[in-house]
Amino acid sequence: MASTAFPTSEHSPGGPISGLVGSVRSALAVLSYNRAGLIATWVLGIIVVISFIAPVVIPPQAPDYGSIYLPPSFQHPLGTDFQGSDVLAQTLRGGRVVLIVGAVAAAISVLISITFGALSAYAGGWVDTVITGAADIVLTIPNFPLLAVLAAYLRFTNPIFLALLIAALSWPTLLRAVRGQVLSLKERDYVEAARALDLGIPHILFREILPNMRAYIAMYFVLSMTGAIYSQVGLYLLGFAPLAGDNWGIMLNLAWYRGAIFYKNSFWYIMAPIVAISLVQLAMVTMTRSLEEAFNPRLRKS
Repeated sequence: MASTAFPTSEHSPGGPISGLVGSVRSALAVLSYNRAGLIATWVLGIIVVISFIAPVVIPPQAPDYGSIYLPPSFQHPLGTDFQGSDVLAQTLRGGRVVLIVGAVAAAISVLISITFGALSAYAGGWVDTVITGAADIVLTIPNFPLLAVLAAYLRFTNPIFLALLIAALSWPTLLRAVRGQVLSLKERDYVEAARALDLGIPHILFREILPNMRAYIAMYFVLSMTGAIYSQVGLYLLGFAPLAGDNWGIMLNLAWYRGAIFYKNSFWYIMAPIVAISLVQLAMVTMTRSLEEAFNPRLRKS
């Protein structure tokens, strides 16, 4: 993917903060002209708000074993589960942990990738050899099987630790992409000028080179978050992650192990978390398509 040209924060009036604010405003303005991107942004925003508000305004109810696997009704729009709890309420509460783990895992993965990928390309020599060698080793290991084994043995009780585990195995792909981009960008005139002024490696990497890759990094963050969501839901489904609280992955696990597939009225107990996860993923992927247009003026329609 070709890098997009952006003025670096060194040359942006008002400093890096105003430059970042201007970039966000520009992206939102372009998204407003892209119908698919705008709808996806609103859908994702609504899901995020509901996921964080629902656990506060809709607390868990006591089990009602006289209402097990009821069909959808006005009182229970998506029916009930194996202990008579409302499926819709669980679905609304179940997104917070999934979204937090996905976002934290993606942020850590992107941070590792851009830091060491840029350093590898810029420094070269033995630094490049060590970093790319480590990335190649991680790439050759089957990701999800190793993730499942580690999660089963470590038994993390904090979702943030689960995010750290997912991030520790998902950084090599972006690192190699960042390395390739930096190898090209470090030969540009403005980088040569910064090097001649002896501004230092951190300044050159984070103020001169990486701002020109923000489109690629932003899109990879979204894609990395979707991968992290799939990974953690898979771990919850297999029972390798802590089965505590309301969570879309935990709902799938309990639906499977509590025999929901044998009850005709439990269809939405199985499908509700799947639909919620699919809706989040579809919204983020649609946003990714629009972000390329938002960050790259050459792709914008007049």
